[in-house]
Amino acid sequence: QVQLVESGGGLVQTGGSLSLTCAVSGSVSSVRSMYWYRQAPGKERELVAGITAGGQTNYGVSVNGRFTISRNNAKNTAYLQMNNLNPEDTGVYYCNANVYTSYWNGDNYWGQGTQVTVSS
Repeated sequence: QVQLVESGGGLVQTGGSLSLTCAVSGSVSSVRSMYWYRQAPGKERELVAGITAGGQTNYGVSVNGRFTISRNNAKNTAYLQMNNLNPEDTGVYYCNANVYTSYWNGDNYWGQGTQVTVSS
């Protein structure tokens, strides 16, 4: 069994910062790529940022330059530092990870999500 647990969401004013954490636990052999997605009310889930096990990163256009994704491979944890937040960043933020439970068996897992609300 694999669990992804996000933490760090909350309410912040425009221009503020928040940091999210995603911890992978359970029967984990290795964690490959990790991603942050978000979903605003009435909108589709969108990719915010991704990071490979080797540290290569990619970002959604709307957050590039404001958000930074990082990870600690020893702790199977990913982070999302969000700066200069605006109300359009409001939504539920989900962690997604490609997790192998053995050399042969890998699957995609989602966390339960954490709410981020940016007030104007």
